[in-house]
Amino acid sequence: MNGRHETAAMEYRGAMTPLIYAHRGSSARFAEHTRAAYLQAIADGADGVECDLQLTSDGELVLLHDRTLDRTSNGSGPVAQWTLAELRSLDFCSWKGARIPAGYGGASDQLLTFGELLDILRGAGRDIGLAVEFKYSGTAQCPAKLVDRTLEVLRLRGWLPGPSTAGNILLSFMSFNPRAMEYLAGTVPARHLCQLIAGIADADVDAVAAADPGIDAQAFAQAALAEGERLLDDGVAGIAGPGLAYVRDHADRIGRWSDAGIRFRVWTVDEPDDVRFCAGLGIEEITTNAPAQARAVLSGS
Repeated sequence: MNGRHETAAMEYRGAMTPLIYAHRGSSARFAEHTRAAYLQAIADGADGVECDLQLTSDGELVLLHDRTLDRTSNGSGPVAQWTLAELRSLDFCSWKGARIPAGYGGASDQLLTFGELLDILRGAGRDIGLAVEFKYSGTAQCPAKLVDRTLEVLRLRGWLPGPSTAGNILLSFMSFNPRAMEYLAGTVPARHLCQLIAGIADADVDAVAAADPGIDAQAFAQAALAEGERLLDDGVAGIAGPGLAYVRDHADRIGRWSDAGIRFRVWTVDEPDDVRFCAGLGIEEITTNAPAQARAVLSGS
């Protein structure tokens, strides 16, 4: 964003202190999506946490970003081909190289199911947000099976769709996939739906291509971006989840959404200057791998 656009953006958004969402837990410190990462996020004073979900072969929801195990464990292959019991035998934390404090469990305790994350958050002793991201599944298709299973688990935990709360947990749902947002809109009010937005340069085109090698992934990403923008224009989703680069490059659109009452949850905001940039624009929520650092920046310490 050039100086003129940045000044204009600050004219239509008053400065405020953003809420801090821990991206996959405090993932700058501990391996992402692990028990240690989420317990640390609570200790760091995060206002909320973010997670990604995958289904095991026996229908259990586990906290993993990738469709495969290779990057974040000593296992290999698609998550969907493993049972929960088999996944429990893998190491999901050693790749990070961080020592886990005794109070955060051992290596065998780090893989979390969705229900276990909800239990951790219920034990936070305060209100806390949980942003659940649904990844693309077979490219353009809505990951309906994954969404339905997630909502089923939440209903069993007392989740109420209107306020989107389960006890002390405030739930919101996110996806880059516009079909997922439209599907959720039949159950969840717009104010709890976050359409994730990225410029094509930031989009995970490789992941789309891997999910469906038969499509033009670049063209698909462009179409998904345009459709996601339309859902925000139409108010189907009440939270915009743009990447930092998108915020800097689309000041006019950000301003229009702001004027329409859209909230913003910007990702991934790790650098101190980026934290201050978002606060100066009046961004309501930031997603960061380092919530303690973001808190220190916002408090001026």
